[in-house]
Amino acid sequence: MQTQEFDYVVIGGGAGGCVVASRLSEDPEVSVCLLEAGGPDKSAFIQAPLGFAATAPLGIYSWGFNTVPQPGLNGRRGFQPRGKVLGGSSSVNAMVYTRGNRLDYDQWAELDNPGWSYQDVLPLFKRSENNECFGADDYRGTGGPLNVSYLRSPSPINKAFLDACADQDIPKTKDYNGASQFGCSPAQVTQKNGERCSAAKAYITPHLARPNLTVITHAHTQRILLEGKSAVGAEFFKDGQTQQVKARKEVLLSGGAYGSPQLLMLSGIGPAAHLQQNGIEVVHELPGVGQNLHDHVTAVLIYRTQRKESTFGISWSGMVKIFRSIFEWRNERKGIITSNVAESQGFIFADKTEKSPDIQLALCTGIVDDHTRKNHMGHGYTLHVTLMRPKSRGSVTLQSASANDAPLIDPQFLSDPRDVATLIKGTQIGYDIMQSEAFAPYRGNMLYPLERNNPVQIEQFLRDHADTEYHPCSTCKMGPESDPMAVVDATLKVYGIDKLRVVDASIMPQLVTGNTNAPTIMIAEKAADMIRADAASKG
Repeated sequence: MQTQEFDYVVIGGGAGGCVVASRLSEDPEVSVCLLEAGGPDKSAFIQAPLGFAATAPLGIYSWGFNTVPQPGLNGRRGFQPRGKVLGGSSSVNAMVYTRGNRLDYDQWAELDNPGWSYQDVLPLFKRSENNECFGADDYRGTGGPLNVSYLRSPSPINKAFLDACADQDIPKTKDYNGASQFGCSPAQVTQKNGERCSAAKAYITPHLARPNLTVITHAHTQRILLEGKSAVGAEFFKDGQTQQVKARKEVLLSGGAYGSPQLLMLSGIGPAAHLQQNGIEVVHELPGVGQNLHDHVTAVLIYRTQRKESTFGISWSGMVKIFRSIFEWRNERKGIITSNVAESQGFIFADKTEKSPDIQLALCTGIVDDHTRKNHMGHGYTLHVTLMRPKSRGSVTLQSASANDAPLIDPQFLSDPRDVATLIKGTQIGYDIMQSEAFAPYRGNMLYPLERNNPVQIEQFLRDHADTEYHPCSTCKMGPESDPMAVVDATLKVYGIDKLRVVDASIMPQLVTGNTNAPTIMIAEKAADMIRADAASKG
């Protein structure tokens, strides 16, 4: 068996892993190994922003997970496309850059997680980005590796959406990542010069020549190597062989909300009874591993349109437009290939008593039915209405003791009646926006018609059609040791195991009010600071 040794071993080349591996390897005296189960991020389908719309539904560059049957979704299995490529989900997502609401992080700190308030994490957000939308100010940063911009060639239909929001007393906000989140705005996206700016492209690709950074792709980690209750490396499968890498200082687990709890449990760390049921020796009982799963759930209001020039669709003219746009993108990095589809964003209140928006809106410039896996002839547009702070809680458990078997993912979508009530209200507001006069030049029939004032029918619609907005979190929850469900402490160290941290969205105590890519990058920036501080204190 081949074995190499490094100071740090990072398991998982998604947003968290790319950032922490890059930052730690800035010190030439430190050696870092990054393991990624997928391949490199070189495909044009990744670099061309619109490529994700073609690849994600097919499971390309993705683990292609599904949930277990969801009673709250009338027994349907939800689709869970998580990135399996360098950059992880940041290489296959819709590139929307949102940080969440300042109250999200203040609440993290109030849950006895010192150092995670908004004022604590704001400098990390600023450090990570190069903001082309506004430049540097009190909230935004420039000079960082992650490029944030507006779309180069947005559709004219976005103006109709912003005007329709104004008709419903939803103002246009200057910056939903700045002083005020409430309102609507063109989407801020992780793109640079008309190309996707994933975590890999921002943090890893420019530094592959570093002699102290080793990136191993197509390396499917099987377990964390432990000596007693201390992490010493990782075992992975590559090229038909089982191999190992050892860590002199720390192992950093960045497998995401599904991969991280799965690997902890495969390594004997987790709920004892569940591990024993799967024939896994219990190294350390940690009941919270895999628990507390929650995710944003989304309603989709889909409209047909005759305005082919402003939308995506299945038509002869639509295919010709895409074909021509490929050459436009290759030559100028402009045109519809630069679209992220979710071209406008909004943050609104379904419950006026909430302190921060509880619904996110995203106008998509095409028909998005079942993650675009259900195709419809013609053109259309879609409004995503997303529940921001779900009360429903689920779990990630093992299907078997093999890392080759997908975990059992059970978000328990819409199991809490409060989620149903809030999403019904949000859907009604979304319906009002879409029926506003501003959309009259575009509006055709609804693909799935709704009666705005019939909450029983809307609930049935949600259970028939709602699904994830791709933001699972909290399965390795950060919290004080007194919390029986906490897996890591405020420095992201796994309770009961030395030299092991988790660095990804799974550590979030609660889901943020927005997309999770930017917060995950922030988490990894903070992790790198804490790891370096610990190393310095030990001399």
